[in-house]
Amino acid sequence: MWLLSHIGPLHYAKQRNHLERDVTMKGLYFFFFFFYEEITFVFQERENLPVTEDNFVKLQVKACALSQINTKLLAEMKMKKDLFPVGREIAGIVLDVGSKVSFFQPDDEVVGILPLDSEDPGLCEVVRVHEHYLVHKPEKVTWMEAAGSIRDGVRAYTALHYLSHVSPGKSVLIMDGASAFGTIAIQLAHHRGAKVISTACSLEDKQCLERFRPPIARVIDVSNGKVHVAESCLEETGGLGVDIVLDAGVRLYSKDDEPAVKLQLLPHKHDIITLLGVGGHWVTTEENLQLDPPDSHCLFLKGATLAFLNDEVWNLSNVQQGKYLYILFID
Repeated sequence: MWLLSHIGPLHYAKQRNHLERDVTMKGLYFFFFFFYEEITFVFQERENLPVTEDNFVKLQVKACALSQINTKLLAEMKMKKDLFPVGREIAGIVLDVGSKVSFFQPDDEVVGILPLDSEDPGLCEVVRVHEHYLVHKPEKVTWMEAAGSIRDGVRAYTALHYLSHVSPGKSVLIMDGASAFGTIAIQLAHHRGAKVISTACSLEDKQCLERFRPPIARVIDVSNGKVHVAESCLEETGGLGVDIVLDAGVRLYSKDDEPAVKLQLLPHKHDIITLLGVGGHWVTTEENLQLDPPDSHCLFLKGATLAFLNDEVWNLSNVQQGKYLYILFID
């Protein structure tokens, strides 16, 4: 996490005037060698940003979160250029707005995610971004909290609201609940009045989940590889199965054929299908999920749905179709 220090009103006014003048700033970029799949990070000097126009906003960055760089997606999108910006989840103060900007004005505190094809790195003093990638930052949320939670917050909200339609009384299984995504998803599910079941990958994770308030209905410790997730969920729901499953990846094959990294903690795809209730929703992050005809038939008999949670779905839409999606920030 990268955070600029807080400054007083007078110092801020002086710094703002400095940033609005023609100055040279440094931003963090990376070279990606597609053939060798290697990354090299470099600081690159950037001239002052062009005049803010149309729907663009000039933003002074106060905090920027560092997320994993999806080099595979960059290669698939054929976004081959010399330098790629680093840091996309940002929070900051609006310095200037274009003539067509309708949602923001100077001095507004905002948070957002830079698009996949952004020319500006979040790890820079000032960035230029389209207004549709930003929302107002809630007053009680700090800069670091805003930048650090916006990405997983959008993912969790997308999974629960758009892909699985969570509602009061529904039962939700959230795999790896102590992860950044999992903790936000648990809180959103509780906020909607759902009953939450979660898995823990270690004793520390289990203790963390047991401290949640309101409490989680059941915490399933899968760290020793002996607990059967499907049986635990069916027991908790009286044999009916859960209404919504948010996985953190699944095993596709038997333990003998699966890579070592997936052997212990991830459930098998058959376990997910078994524990899913009638009319249930399975939201998966497994991009290479393969279902055999018997698996599909079982989902058909249950009237269940399967949805894929793509981290970059809003950015892919922008790059390919030129359409902007609003980012929702939950206070």
